[in-house]
Amino acid sequence: MRHAKFLFAASLAAVALDGCTVGPKYVRPAVTTPVAYKEPGQEWKVAAPSDAISKGTWWEIYQDPQLDALEDQLTAANQNLKAAEDQFAAARAAIASVRAEYYPNLSVSPSVAGYGQSQNKALYANNGNQTYADYQIPFDVSYEPDLWGRVRQSVESARTQAQASAADVANVALSMHAELALDYFDLRSMDSQAKLLQSTVESYTEALHLTQDLYNGGLASAVDVAQAQTQLETTRAQAVDVEVERAADEHAIAVLVGQPASTFSIPPSPLGAPPPAIPPGMPSDLLERRPDIAASERVVASENALMGVARTAFFPDVLIGAAGGFDSAKITTLLEGPAGFWSLAGTAAETIFEGGARHAAVREAQANYDQSVDNYRETVLTAFQEVEDNLAALRILENEATIQQGAVAAAQHSLSLSETRYRGGVTNYLEVTTAQSAALADERTAVDILARRMAASVLLVKAIGGGWNVSQIPHL
Repeated sequence: MRHAKFLFAASLAAVALDGCTVGPKYVRPAVTTPVAYKEPGQEWKVAAPSDAISKGTWWEIYQDPQLDALEDQLTAANQNLKAAEDQFAAARAAIASVRAEYYPNLSVSPSVAGYGQSQNKALYANNGNQTYADYQIPFDVSYEPDLWGRVRQSVESARTQAQASAADVANVALSMHAELALDYFDLRSMDSQAKLLQSTVESYTEALHLTQDLYNGGLASAVDVAQAQTQLETTRAQAVDVEVERAADEHAIAVLVGQPASTFSIPPSPLGAPPPAIPPGMPSDLLERRPDIAASERVVASENALMGVARTAFFPDVLIGAAGGFDSAKITTLLEGPAGFWSLAGTAAETIFEGGARHAAVREAQANYDQSVDNYRETVLTAFQEVEDNLAALRILENEATIQQGAVAAAQHSLSLSETRYRGGVTNYLEVTTAQSAALADERTAVDILARRMAASVLLVKAIGGGWNVSQIPHL
């Protein structure tokens, strides 16, 4: 009993020592944060639609019911998003698996055995009992106290990895919603292009009829008719070609919302108003608003914990074990007091030589941590670049749109003059076709600029995090 009390006291002492954690304390890596964005003179107005951004339903700022409905379908049915959520669920389960190491292992292995003695056995006791039975219910308990913090560091690594997975879910959701909006606005730009080309085909058809009438009256040449016919057929071909990209956009949207492309369709509707103003916030806010930055930072924290796990290998492993149960030759006396047995033991093991494996493991953990820090800082730099890219794109494209509208007006005026001159017999039809081509090209460019402005606004919302905040990461 004195030995048992000594081992029990030693066990309690080991548990009391279960608070020494080996490894570096985690500090978020420092990054360079600009005071302000580079784009000057941006007077971002916080309009009513910006409330949707803070709620995470940022697509509502475009005030397009069709887009809103598609985004809601994506939230419910996108397979990439579901896969990310499943990965997060697995990461949460991994935490519970590692936390189980805090507790002792208890096992029981009941057994029943029958034995028959050999009469030729040495020291055979001829007491008349040549056969007997043995009934056992043994219990085994083993416990490894977390003296050096290996389990705590492992739990911390699993916890921060799960938090990174949670941020990945938010990043996938943001990416998928942004991809849907980009495809949607590209599809709408194709609708605008189709509407413009169809209107142009109708105008060119009338022009061809006019030229044929003039030719029949001897006021135009066959060359003029051929040029008018060529211009019409070329524009018809362009109108058909637009359908290819629109179909691809529609099919891509079908996949994003979890529907078969064969049964999915979106009614045509051209682009409407230009994009709304989007307040980018302060650069310092970006570290808290981008889920990919948060995920990268949580990976750094996980690698920091794994460095501590690697360093615990230099300290001895302590294991406390206990066994007990009941053993009897008769099942009727199995659970009686005299049938009980027990044992208690403690062991410590320290590796003396392993060829430098532990030092190599520490160096590997340190290198993995350094790599995660580099990746984190690169993610931050890329985030600032994306915001600056799209702020610049919105400013430049707005100026370009204004200039392009002037070009469209000038091209339409030139076309009107050319048509008047042709009807008056002052010039040939080549001048008209040249003016027609210029006018159509300028109008298509104006539509393309509007589509690029819509895309830049979506990418800006994505770049600033889409209303997400680091506070949404679960504590676990």
